[in-house]
Amino acid sequence: MAVDIAVVGAGLMGHGIAYLFARAGHRVRVHDSSPAVLASLPHRLAGIADLFGDDAAVCARISPGSDLAATVAGAGFVFEAVPEIVTLKQELFADLERLTDRDCILCSNSSAIPTGTIAAKVHDRSRVVGTHFWNPPHLVPLVEVVQSGPETLAAVETVIALLKAAGRHPVHVRRDIPGFIGNRLQHALKREAIALVAAGVCDAETLDDVVKYGFGSRLGVLGPMEQSDLVGLDLTRNIHETLMPDLDRTDRPHPYLIEQVEAGRLGMKTGEGFRKWTPESAEAVHRRLREALIAGLRKTSPAHDDPDR
Repeated sequence: MAVDIAVVGAGLMGHGIAYLFARAGHRVRVHDSSPAVLASLPHRLAGIADLFGDDAAVCARISPGSDLAATVAGAGFVFEAVPEIVTLKQELFADLERLTDRDCILCSNSSAIPTGTIAAKVHDRSRVVGTHFWNPPHLVPLVEVVQSGPETLAAVETVIALLKAAGRHPVHVRRDIPGFIGNRLQHALKREAIALVAAGVCDAETLDDVVKYGFGSRLGVLGPMEQSDLVGLDLTRNIHETLMPDLDRTDRPHPYLIEQVEAGRLGMKTGEGFRKWTPESAEAVHRRLREALIAGLRKTSPAHDDPDR
């Protein structure tokens, strides 16, 4: 059944979230305070439609707007996709509570900030749920649905059902902790990766090759707990006896990462980060990622993503 959904933030994540719900048949209104971002929204949505070979009717179900109150009025769900600034999100959710119906579920797309922190200024926190989509949200199936307390369980279950019906793969995060599940795993790997390069064990290119052509190639098939059970927990324990005492334990951003940022080496957008980039090599990475995600999505849900459906 189609419902009215509002998305607050029309940027990198917001436009993809809006598209996936419109593609599932829902009516979607999108708010952004930037006229330039709103003006570019139709073009970016059309790009996703072209990618999937979808009919223009999908984009027609999405309405942009600069008035927050008008955008969220009457919505059954609101999905927030604004920058990762705690105070900004807290003020927004306080406004959303005031501007929406009492049965409207308010969802935050934060990738690391605990949902309870975001809901600090909300009176009825049973309405607030974490929904961590992964970039790009229209291509990556996973959504971490975060329960911030026992009072939010009903809302969590409702959101999970909505996401499943939209072709996503929602998972229930039962404790509201920084980074949830995925980013804790991802950044634990990044911490060790940065430490290895900083220590001169290898360069960034070699490290990426070890991941891509080694254990990374099986991560989409075997999760770490499955792989541990496959090889045996006795072997896993034996490896840990040697390895765990030697792993990096930096409890803040690694000095090597801070050094790169302070020197203005921010990655692809500046032409250099841990690796050096040209516009062509950066675009090649974007294209390779996009093609791999599309292929994976079609493999796992062919009926949902068949352009001839």
